Amino acid sequence: MITLYTQPTDTANKTSRFVLLDRDGVINEDSDAFIKTPDEWLPIPGSLEAIALLNRHGYQVAVITNQSGVARGLFDLAMLAKIHDKMCIMVADQGGNISAVYFCPHNAESSCKCRKPKPGLLLQCAADYGFDLSTTVMIGDSYRDLQAGQAAGALPILVRTGKGGQTLSEHPNLNYPVFDNLYHAAQQLIANP
Repeated sequence: MITLYTQPTDTANKTSRFVLLDRDGVINEDSDAFIKTPDEWLPIPGSLEAIALLNRHGYQVAVITNQSGVARGLFDLAMLAKIHDKMCIMVADQGGNISAVYFCPHNAESSCKCRKPKPGLLLQCAADYGFDLSTTVMIGDSYRDLQAGQAAGALPILVRTGKGGQTLSEHPNLNYPVFDNLYHAAQQLIANP
């Protein structure tokens, strides 16, 4: 099952360029105890501005995130929607917009097709919005984000925030672009569209 939460946007169209972002560790501070409430959702410095920067340069942004805390009973779908509402409002306060949030609510033992490193969420987003994954970047902080991007035919990018440093130490021979944070990655994307 693929679950979708969307934020309405007036800019959505079938010819837009997209950037796909993992959530925890890329946009907001990660926590081994999970992000269970809106109060626990804290943006990484520069991440909200990075989304607005991408929007100003013609990119739509979709969030692609595993949220196994739902399956673990740590929070429900209504609370997850409140967390995503906060994220979207804070991005909007910086002049940006998140077009969609695709999430997998299942745990790691699930045989679903949506949990990263499987590409289901990316494929669904591309089908819904009609964009070409081969020219789309997937920015994440974990190895499974990179694997999902590659499996979907997207262009994976790693950021050092969140679990990015750990990912680099565990996979020192990664052949993907690496940036300190989402803002630096966004700057590179707009400089080399």
